[in-house]
Amino acid sequence: MRAARERQFRAIADEATPAIGAYIKRRIYPLSYSDVDDLVEEVLIIAWRRLDDIPADAVVPWLIGVARNVVRNAHRKYRRGEVATAALAPPHHDSSAEDNVIADDGVRSALEALSEDDRDIVLMHAWDGLSSAQIGVILNITTNAAAVRLSRAQDRFREHFASVTVA
Repeated sequence: MRAARERQFRAIADEATPAIGAYIKRRIYPLSYSDVDDLVEEVLIIAWRRLDDIPADAVVPWLIGVARNVVRNAHRKYRRGEVATAALAPPHHDSSAEDNVIADDGVRSALEALSEDDRDIVLMHAWDGLSSAQIGVILNITTNAAAVRLSRAQDRFREHFASVTVA
């Protein structure tokens, strides 16, 4: 039975792969052409898993439909990555080098004054952009407990930062 399934899949793959590849190549932008093979492979993996669902009289159109969804998912993933990268870009402002050094030293000193747990929570939230719920999962605590710990750690950070920048 497995051999018959493999033969059926190979026949489908041999018939449809050129059409799938051409479809994906025409729609790959803004992704790289080096992604085409990976996307074709993803379509074939789905075809293997859903081999019994493929209509015998519409193999290529059915797989083109799968390829359409795979390409859409790849484009969404690419756009999310672009948005995330843009969000991580430093803000563009014209502060002086002295202001940057003073601010960096103040932040560094305030972070060093925190306990390791407080520092981790503050950095997970500020640098990694994690929510209280996500921090709760990481620390294996409830969302409420994570929110309280984060709030208290931020308060302690502000106190240390204020004392460093005033001095």
